[in-house]
Amino acid sequence: MANRMASLAKDTAIYGVSSIVGRFINYLLTPLYTRALTEQAEYGNITSIYAWTAFLLVFLTFGMETTMFRFANKEGEHPEKVFSTSLIFVGGLSFIFALLCWLFTEPISIAIGFNNHPEYIRIMSIVVALDSFQSIIFSYLRLKKRPIKFASIKLSIIILNILLNILILRFVPNFYQESILFKNWFNPSNLVTYVVIINLICSTVSLFAFIPELKNLKYGFNTKLFREMLAYTFPLLILGLAGILNQVADKMLYPHLVPGDIGKAQLGEYGAAVKIAMIMSMLIQAFRYAYEPMVFSSSKENTDEKNRMYADTMKYFLIFAILAFLAVVFYLDILLLILGPNYRAGAKVIPIVMIAEIFMGVYFNLSFWYKLIDKTWWGGIFSFIGCAVLIAINVIFVPKYGYIACAWGGFAGYGVCMLMSYFVGQHYAPVKYPIKDILKYITLAAILWGISILIKGEHIAVRIGINTILLIIYMVYTIKKDLPLKSIPFIKRFCR
Repeated sequence: MANRMASLAKDTAIYGVSSIVGRFINYLLTPLYTRALTEQAEYGNITSIYAWTAFLLVFLTFGMETTMFRFANKEGEHPEKVFSTSLIFVGGLSFIFALLCWLFTEPISIAIGFNNHPEYIRIMSIVVALDSFQSIIFSYLRLKKRPIKFASIKLSIIILNILLNILILRFVPNFYQESILFKNWFNPSNLVTYVVIINLICSTVSLFAFIPELKNLKYGFNTKLFREMLAYTFPLLILGLAGILNQVADKMLYPHLVPGDIGKAQLGEYGAAVKIAMIMSMLIQAFRYAYEPMVFSSSKENTDEKNRMYADTMKYFLIFAILAFLAVVFYLDILLLILGPNYRAGAKVIPIVMIAEIFMGVYFNLSFWYKLIDKTWWGGIFSFIGCAVLIAINVIFVPKYGYIACAWGGFAGYGVCMLMSYFVGQHYAPVKYPIKDILKYITLAAILWGISILIKGEHIAVRIGINTILLIIYMVYTIKKDLPLKSIPFIKRFCR
């Protein structure tokens, strides 16, 4: 058990390099975008594009990432055969999608509000197709426990993305009038198009990193295996679509609920603020990359051992999730400097969005009971209901209250999913989670946050100083209660 938790911590840390550190590097794009794109409506376009991209990625991967883990760990199944079948299916589906987007560009661009920029649809269709195909290969790396290569590729592409964005958004606009090389093709009034093209370049380059995995494919498409995988994965697709809608439906709906440039400007403001809140989603993603393969590989262990692992994992996940939340809200004055001055009004949504992300993380932790007993349709039900709650709140309240309603919609949607999964899961596969210990951490965090709110009127240096003390109090409590320094391999030698 101890070795398994240590392995989880190690892999989470490595995946965290590509997720947390990578996304942190990617944060450099936020001040770049919010300063280069002085009109919030332009950033609203980027926010909308990425929302549609995230939704389509879930659709095109078809739940095969999780399904591949399940079948690759089934007795009698060859992991390479499972990988090959998954890859060919997703690759074929992605190709058909891109082809349809090119054939029906005009009606699609009108339907989603990009009638003036059909090129966004053509370019992003290829990006989404490539990324969907590659997501299966990334999952294969996780299956084979190759976090180093996984992290290296992710980080390299992020760095390339950053460099190209700096080149196009900062360097070229300053010199294009003086250079024939730039003047012949650069249009400073259409920067969003260049952002989309950069995504295409990065997706294409990353594909070359997977040549070894593609060359070593030993199996083709197994029809019998695919039928079995399809029966398992279809509920996961519904689950994934509903889950991603919980994350992006507000951004997809907003231009329709608040039409015109005003709506796009507000969406840009909201999207920029949410970027800061996404620190929580980075933590969850890094955790998921490591936790998912471990859970499926442990499915053959005895029930008591598995349940103890689930309970401990939930507790430690919440400890660090709460720590991340407090770190963001305590140092929000500093983090807001990331955003351009025109975008900082959206800061009020950040705590709400972060709590919603914690709910989502807990929901993910709770989700394995129905995946391991092959009742994945439960996940579809939970996520569908949660999504319906989110959409209802957005449709009813966004026209009156603006994007603050988007934040509360996500809060309510994820909260409903979390609660339903917990109570139904305790009936089908009961786990004795350390509820009392978890409530103590939540109570302490609420008290510390409340104190921080009370000192809002103080000078920024005073606030930062007091908030630092508050954060240390939480960390000391954590170390004393659940993470004694003597248990940490490197540090214990100094704690005699």
